[in-house]
Amino acid sequence: MASVWKLDRLSRFFMKFYGGQRYQTSPNTPLRLPLSECSVALITTAGFFLDGQNPFEKGDCSYREIPNSIPTQALINGHKSAAYDERGIEIDANLAFPLDRFRELETEGKIGSLNHRHFSFMGSITKPQRLIRQTAPEVAQMLKADGVDVAFLTPV
Repeated sequence: MASVWKLDRLSRFFMKFYGGQRYQTSPNTPLRLPLSECSVALITTAGFFLDGQNPFEKGDCSYREIPNSIPTQALINGHKSAAYDERGIEIDANLAFPLDRFRELETEGKIGSLNHRHFSFMGSITKPQRLIRQTAPEVAQMLKADGVDVAFLTPV
C-alpha cells in the first residue's frame, strides 16, 4: 500500500479529516450463474452525466442514469478535483466507465448481457449519509428490478 506521505500536502490534509466508514460484513453475494449468463450494470463515481442532465455539484449524493445505448464520447466529466488528475478520462471515459470494454465482453459472450441502464455518482462525497440511506439503495432497487446479476463498480 502506498504511504500517505507520498501524497501532496493538500491531499494529506483532506485525508486526515475525511471520515471513513468501517463495516463488519460485506454486501458481497456469490454468483448463482456463470458470468457468461449474467446481466451486468456499471456504476461509477466519476461524476459523468449527459447533455440535458443536471451537472453534479460539490458533495452531490444524487446519481445520473446512463443509457446503455449512449456513445461513451457523449459522457460529460463532472468530477473536478485538485486531488486527482482527470486528463485521462477526458481522453477516454472507459478508464472510469468501461462501457465500450463491456460491450466487447458482451459481443464475445464473456458476459450474458449489459443492462439497459447504468449509473454515475459523484466521487469524493464528504457527507455521505444521504447516499447511504437514500440514493444508493434507490439504485440498488432499480438494478434489482431490472434483473441485474452483477454490478461492476469503478470508484474514482
